[in-house]
Amino acid sequence: MAKTVVLKPTEKTGIPFLRGILARSLQNAGVPFEDAYRLASDIRRELDDTEEISTTHLRKTVVQHLRKLSYPEATERYQTNVKVPAPIMVRGANGESLAFSRGKMQQRLESCCLSTEEASYITTVVYDRLLQMEKWEIPSSRLAELAYDCIQQEIGDDCSRRYLVWLDFFNSGRPLLLLIGGTAASGKSTVATEMANRLEIVRTQSTDMLRQVMRMMIPERLLPVLHTSSFNAWKSISGVGREHISKDKLLINGYLQQVNLIEVACQAVIERAVQERASLVLEGVHVLPSLQEKVSKDSNAMVVPIMLGVLKRNHLIMHIKGRGTSTPQRRSKRYLDNFEDIWRLQTYILSEADRSGTPIVINRDKETTIRELMRIVSDSLLQRFGRSPKEVFRQLGSL
Repeated sequence: MAKTVVLKPTEKTGIPFLRGILARSLQNAGVPFEDAYRLASDIRRELDDTEEISTTHLRKTVVQHLRKLSYPEATERYQTNVKVPAPIMVRGANGESLAFSRGKMQQRLESCCLSTEEASYITTVVYDRLLQMEKWEIPSSRLAELAYDCIQQEIGDDCSRRYLVWLDFFNSGRPLLLLIGGTAASGKSTVATEMANRLEIVRTQSTDMLRQVMRMMIPERLLPVLHTSSFNAWKSISGVGREHISKDKLLINGYLQQVNLIEVACQAVIERAVQERASLVLEGVHVLPSLQEKVSKDSNAMVVPIMLGVLKRNHLIMHIKGRGTSTPQRRSKRYLDNFEDIWRLQTYILSEADRSGTPIVINRDKETTIRELMRIVSDSLLQRFGRSPKEVFRQLGSL
């Protein structure tokens, strides 16, 4: 029997203080499990030397702790003994039901070019409508239709149409191949990771990793150009008359020789993704616009090439220094020592993207860049979309 007894003012008998019971009450009020259990444990320790405590006093003690945890809504519910509403279950096309997740819905809304604020607002509107409708279980197709209506009414036709396009694409089974290029320190890895997260793509691949695998397979004496950085691959090129070739031409020739080698591995990764109908984010300095031509026209994959750039020298230097701080093993000093070559290489890469019509995104800050990339992907999907809302929701309901 617990040492502390909790007494109700209206009753003569008491019940033992139980940490588990208090933790459950806190969860019912909306406190996450770990915090609820920790708080209940803290209170039990406080009451070690207390033989009796009234329910009123205990409740006041709990409220004081809750306020320190900054859970205002949970505090109010606990004080008034109001439970969090039962979870709303969303029934998928496969018959499986999952609890409605506001975070998941907001993430998907951000994918179709809504701002964080807009996505948060629409998520709240949708949730409130579900509560008003007293819908404790809803088909995923009906939830999607409700979200579409809310976006159209609250924000406008453009955003609602983009949401419709994303719904149609995600349920089409077609793979999305997002090819992100750019020079060293342009932010490719960071952007690729964030895009994969927002688009719910589990496959990501960097050309740096592919190059490292190839280096393990092919000795440096056989292919020295493979065992260098992209911006100094030219140093491994030998040949008569090299001294008469301009530095810029040598730089580009060395880079392209390396690209031609890595492109074989890139093509293999892409083909595997297409065969398995799996979306992929491929990023790296070796991703040139010509890579999209390697994707079979019969694959039904949605290929979106994007080139990142940093147009101010001091900004690129800051990116390089930042890279050295966050990942010291990448040795920013080596990049700074070769900055002029990196800058010249970027000029060539961006020129190739411009010549081929590949979208160029200037990476000023992460959030702005991600939103611009999301819009480019959305625009690409819009170009191939020609279905009505009824057709999309009918298809969702029949899956």
